Amino acid sequence: MDKQTVVVLFGGRSSEHSISSATAGGVLGAIDRDRYSVIPVGITREGAFVLEEDRPEKFPLEATHLPEVVDNGTRVRWPEPGGDRMLRVAAPDGSTIDLGEIDVVLPLLHGLHGEDGAIQGFFDVIDVPYAGGGILDSAVCLDKHFTKLALSAAGISVAPGITVRQHDWEVDPERIRTAVAELGEVVFVKPSDAGSSVGVSRVDAGEGLDEALRIAFAESPKVLIESKVAGREIEVGVLAGREGARARASLPGEVVLTSRSFYDFEGKYLGGDGVEIVCPAEVDDGLIAELQQTAVRAFEAVDGKGLARVDFFVTPEGGLVVNELNTMPGFTPISMFPKCWIASGLNYGELITELIEAGLRR
Repeated sequence: MDKQTVVVLFGGRSSEHSISSATAGGVLGAIDRDRYSVIPVGITREGAFVLEEDRPEKFPLEATHLPEVVDNGTRVRWPEPGGDRMLRVAAPDGSTIDLGEIDVVLPLLHGLHGEDGAIQGFFDVIDVPYAGGGILDSAVCLDKHFTKLALSAAGISVAPGITVRQHDWEVDPERIRTAVAELGEVVFVKPSDAGSSVGVSRVDAGEGLDEALRIAFAESPKVLIESKVAGREIEVGVLAGREGARARASLPGEVVLTSRSFYDFEGKYLGGDGVEIVCPAEVDDGLIAELQQTAVRAFEAVDGKGLARVDFFVTPEGGLVVNELNTMPGFTPISMFPKCWIASGLNYGELITELIEAGLRR
């Protein structure tokens, strides 16, 4: 059969640029080349769309090397609405080259301008199919404040917390301190619209609250401060259903902290000590079913379209608290989302195909 052309889009202007680039390296190395022709398009930190090299090894994620998209002088020209789907690139010498008609875009973007509905809206406007989340679910899930509102409205438990805007902190910090003290001895301070644990801090007994807020406000003008929820950190992958069927949930995986105070950026991506990923998680069948059912309910509560990783706390009493949903979760070969689906019988390459085909159907 004729190959379909997939644009693998990565990089971006957010603080998660390097994670996106590393994800692209994994996907470029595993995508089914017998089925798809691939055009790698990178977005620089400044927002330029450039034609990238199709070399997976160019984007490793190591403690000594965070990959990034570098401006090589090319400029990608997207199709015009109502016309053909020809992708073109302007070369540094001013000439324009046709790269071929594209069938679907696979956006591997995290954070602002990529996972917040912005790029999804762009592709809707130019009438180009794309995989992953849509506008609404992307926007809601990137903003943790609105995620909690949507989940609470659906009767799903979330962590107690408050939302603090930068102006509130500047005008009346003592009121904020009092509210934080009421949340308990240990709280977590996190930007409302950043991922990959960027800008997240743990605060014990109020010590370091000012610095934690400074770090979080550097990422977002809106910050969540949440109580620590005692319990196991369990994560479940969700994929949109085929042909109108209900979404599907993977087996759960568990983040086990052996010495870290929380699952931070280094622990997630740079092989830091003190954290283990156990997949599938060691839980009984009854809890697996409850986690999967709640994950699908959470996905539906935010009008999920493509995929999501649903992050839970399972309390000692067996209660489920949803921490957040990620509509483009970490997708490197060692990330939790692929691991959960691999444990469920879908290998990394098949998972990529699943996302692309869902985008084509939509």
